[in-house]
Amino acid sequence: MDSLLLAIDTSGKKSSVALARVTPGQLEIVVLEVVPLAGGTFSAQLVPQVAALLERHGHTRKDLIAFAVASGPGSFTGLRVGLAAAKALAEALQKSIASISLLEAVARSAAFHGRVLAVIDAGRDDVYVGEYEVDSTTAISCMISERLLSREDLVAKTTSADFTGKAIVVTDASLAEMIRGLGMASEIQVDLVEHPDSSVIARLGWEHLQRGQIVRPEELEANYLRHSDAQIFSKPKA
Repeated sequence: MDSLLLAIDTSGKKSSVALARVTPGQLEIVVLEVVPLAGGTFSAQLVPQVAALLERHGHTRKDLIAFAVASGPGSFTGLRVGLAAAKALAEALQKSIASISLLEAVARSAAFHGRVLAVIDAGRDDVYVGEYEVDSTTAISCMISERLLSREDLVAKTTSADFTGKAIVVTDASLAEMIRGLGMASEIQVDLVEHPDSSVIARLGWEHLQRGQIVRPEELEANYLRHSDAQIFSKPKA
């Protein structure tokens, strides 16, 4: 009988769920299907879409042996929906969860090795930035840091003397153009990639699970990297 992994990404407008066939002890997976989720209605779509996805491939949720979920950064509301679904399913089935940062997924979407900077547009002239060390032999990535920066701070970082030789992976064309326009082409490699979908989360999740990097449902938390609008604009109590 197939062993299956369910991957969930509800971090933004291009969210989806993926079903993958996996084999314990092997890193390779076979993605059976990726189902897009329309933005704004994740809570209504997610559970029915998962049930329909399993049924189309002749399976039930009892065939799921693990879960991978995008933990952020991204939409506050969207992330909560995906994390809640992963928690509920993992608790009910007593299965493991891999929590995957979208910044790691971006860093691994290019063929760069060594020190890699993953950059995602965060709106309000800010960017989410993750710095990773990607092993040239195994392609396993180790997080150095993740944070929210202004575009000005990103420019300062990428033009600093200690950034020579590093690579940048971005999902936004305007950011790629901005970085390439800094006149650092000889020192910095820049790659524009598609925003990672749940198939990427599935592959990274299975990799994490095989290395024992699991999260218990009660430990699963969102990786927001910024405060919500309610926190930003709330007035302190007198």
